[in-house]
Amino acid sequence: MQRRSPFIMNKVLILVIDGCAPEYITPEFAPNIHRLAKQYGFVKTVKAVVPTVTNVNHASILSGKFPSETGMVGNYYYNPITGEEGYIEEKGFMKAETLLQAYRKRGLKTAFLTVKGKLLGVYGHAADIGISVQTPDASLLKEYGLPAPPAVSSLESSGWIVNAALAVIKKEDPALVYCTTNDYGFHHFGPEATEAQLQIRQIDEAVAAIHEADKERQIYITADHGMNQKHYLLDFQQLADEAGLHIFCLAPLKDRYRENHVYQEGGILYLFLKKPEEKDALLALIQSRPEIEAVMSNKEAAEKLHLPLHGIGDYVIFAAPDCAFGELGGTATLVTDASRTHGSLYEQEVPLLAIHPAAPEEAYQYSKDIAAVLFKSI
Repeated sequence: MQRRSPFIMNKVLILVIDGCAPEYITPEFAPNIHRLAKQYGFVKTVKAVVPTVTNVNHASILSGKFPSETGMVGNYYYNPITGEEGYIEEKGFMKAETLLQAYRKRGLKTAFLTVKGKLLGVYGHAADIGISVQTPDASLLKEYGLPAPPAVSSLESSGWIVNAALAVIKKEDPALVYCTTNDYGFHHFGPEATEAQLQIRQIDEAVAAIHEADKERQIYITADHGMNQKHYLLDFQQLADEAGLHIFCLAPLKDRYRENHVYQEGGILYLFLKKPEEKDALLALIQSRPEIEAVMSNKEAAEKLHLPLHGIGDYVIFAAPDCAFGELGGTATLVTDASRTHGSLYEQEVPLLAIHPAAPEEAYQYSKDIAAVLFKSI
């Protein structure tokens, strides 16, 4: 590997391939990325933060901080005092400084490109250039010579957004480009599927073109979370209601992209206990279900998983490897072959392929360490 002086600050691209478990981005289907990373950096696996969902991990990748400092604990929120609940799609939830904000303070140009429009709302307000497949700005498409984007829920949207990043880099040469895709393809197709391989090939070709356009740019390719097949779904809210318990189940994965997870199914739940006297009955119900692998109090989860106490309920439950929690519409259980999802501890392993990294390989143990290292140099 060729190493350059750590004192030279190079321009940066962080590419987050949504839902890309390490098994997807192999040398066979991403030959350019692997070649460049091995020549100028490294290829390894690192950890995502928990819960392994989109909003939480983008907060950490952008800030270099755990959720205990970002305050981001899901794609959805619930206020037990007011009963208010809703999707997290706008600024105000993120508590830590992002790289976008830090670069802007130093007068450096930044760009934020995303397939999912919500991420532009939550994080992209600090960027000089913001492009979304979901909410395209016609003037920006014209300025960068971009065709109309494909549908968000398509196999083409991820390749489109990375090519948009290429166009922005060629014209604007931003100091920091943050680009993220959509996990639609990986929710529906495993690593062995032609459709998933095509998505990776499109990204691989675009990254090669970005490197060719700016050979000195640092490039980090990672994922916000992994993805696994699940066959057994459990509606714990339905189960608790049937048992006469008064709780609110918050699914951190829950978002508007129902085409990705029809039942909002994910591997972790936050349980808000409305009547403290039902604690023992709730724990007994949890322990009676084989779909549930573990339960932690909020204090235990905060300590072990670097989560804030606020927003994660009284208890956190974790699904077994082949299981997920979902909103099943009147039934407590469902057996299916059609669910590929994330959220649990089993989707914590993600790839990290680095080209011209700012630090040696051992400095990166979590995906968030990309930002943690970069913050030291700006």
